[in-house]
Amino acid sequence: MTTDFDHAIDRAGTQSLKYDGRIATFGSDHVQPMWVADMDFAVPEAITHALQARLAHPILGYSMAPDSLYQALIDWLRVHHDWQIEREWIVLTPGVVPSLNLVVAALTAVDAGVIVQPPVYFPFFSAVTQQQRQLIENPLRYVTDDHGQCSYQMDLAHLATCAKHARLLLLCSPHNPVGRVWRTDELKSVLAIAHQHDLTVLSDEIHADLVYAGQQHQPISRLAMQTESAETTAAAHRVITAVSPSKTFNIPGLGLSALIVPNRAQRTLLQSHLNHMGISVTNPLNMVAFEAAFRAGDDWLNALMLYLQDTRDSAIAYIAAHLPSIRVVVPQATYLLWLDCRALALNDAALQRFMIDEAQLGLSPGVIFGHGGEGFMRLNIGTPKANVMAALDRLNKALSARPATWNLSPQNAS
Repeated sequence: MTTDFDHAIDRAGTQSLKYDGRIATFGSDHVQPMWVADMDFAVPEAITHALQARLAHPILGYSMAPDSLYQALIDWLRVHHDWQIEREWIVLTPGVVPSLNLVVAALTAVDAGVIVQPPVYFPFFSAVTQQQRQLIENPLRYVTDDHGQCSYQMDLAHLATCAKHARLLLLCSPHNPVGRVWRTDELKSVLAIAHQHDLTVLSDEIHADLVYAGQQHQPISRLAMQTESAETTAAAHRVITAVSPSKTFNIPGLGLSALIVPNRAQRTLLQSHLNHMGISVTNPLNMVAFEAAFRAGDDWLNALMLYLQDTRDSAIAYIAAHLPSIRVVVPQATYLLWLDCRALALNDAALQRFMIDEAQLGLSPGVIFGHGGEGFMRLNIGTPKANVMAALDRLNKALSARPATWNLSPQNAS
């Protein structure tokens, strides 16, 4: 059976952070929630059925990950990303955010430099600063082409300078929130820099399966392994990759992910740190869901991406036609729209208050994503298309109600 992505599911009262957390986050339960990155779609039936089958057994004790779970991940990466990994490379972890913190803690020393590329998913910053490492920022470059289309590029020259003072790069690939799918040449340049400066790369590839038609995600670890240069091949051992079915199949609340770590010494350090912290993966339900997703999620994912692409394109067309003061960065991946609202000439606090009080929308303020996020908002389109269009209509009406007080010229965006 197929999922009806247009079907609206009432999530209120389920302790949903996205819905039941609105008052704590926005001070109102009247905002339409388009913020935290989970989707409003039913998970694939294969996951539901696998969970129900496991719950037929009345005991939910400490569990071990079966060999079939590891094989499901190996097969998925081989089929979907042309990446052949080894069983021994896999280190299971209780989520990608814990994985970020784990790698920083286990593989760098206090005061070591760690590079992030803002605007970026905000736990990248806290993984560094809360563990007393030195945050080194390599901001992405916001560019506009001759047709007025906005996108982001890496500043590779600046990255090379940063790498002289760092031990680790936290790479977001595909990138959250700007939606970039990094090209092969960009990633190979990152690998060359990593090799030159003995830099480890932790690549967060949690959105790797949410890529739109015409784009192709390239696992940076696979690129490192495929190069024919013996010198560059060594970079494969500097790459650690975080993967999970959580975003792809809408199961982030189950909290299970994996690190792919080809380097044996790094694996030993990571596992030792997990043991020292008393962290182990023993939840029988998240293991069942993890395996079922990668074993039987293909058809659901294909349908999801067609639906999301239609929603994305419709939203972009609406913004172009009705919201000329807002520019959207067209995402190549993810179910997130990155909205450039700087032409509204509001500071970040005022922009957030406008979205909450006047548009009655709960979005993620761009400023939380660090340098370059000022004046932007992130909008989650992982919801029935009607919800997305209704949100944009709310925004249109709120802007139309205040034309005399703002200069809404797109040319004001710098």
